[in-house]
Amino acid sequence: MRHKLSGRKLNRPTAHRLLMLRGLTADLIRYESIKTTEAKAREVRRMTEKAITQGKSGTLHRRRQASAFLNDKGVVKKLFDELATRYEDRPGGYTRMVKLGPRKGDAAPMAVIELMP
Repeated sequence: MRHKLSGRKLNRPTAHRLLMLRGLTADLIRYESIKTTEAKAREVRRMTEKAITQGKSGTLHRRRQASAFLNDKGVVKKLFDELATRYEDRPGGYTRMVKLGPRKGDAAPMAVIELMP
């Protein structure tokens, strides 16, 4: 039974999955748009929404937490300086996911996830 368990395993060990999702989250914040599979995009959406909400707080504690999660000073700076001010009056829903269709090689459903303007 998997009552009240959230998230997808993505057929990877825990450490690999978390590191991959942290990297995708950092890339989404850095480039503001990435192309990936639908399942990964849904998981990245969860993590990115939480990171942007932390950025809106703007405290030193939240900045250190984001820095520990993202491992890139430039991304953390962009999160707290640019994105926090862009979304300061939006109560959530910072990302948009557009489904693209199947990938040519293995027919995996693909999607583009991007930050809302």
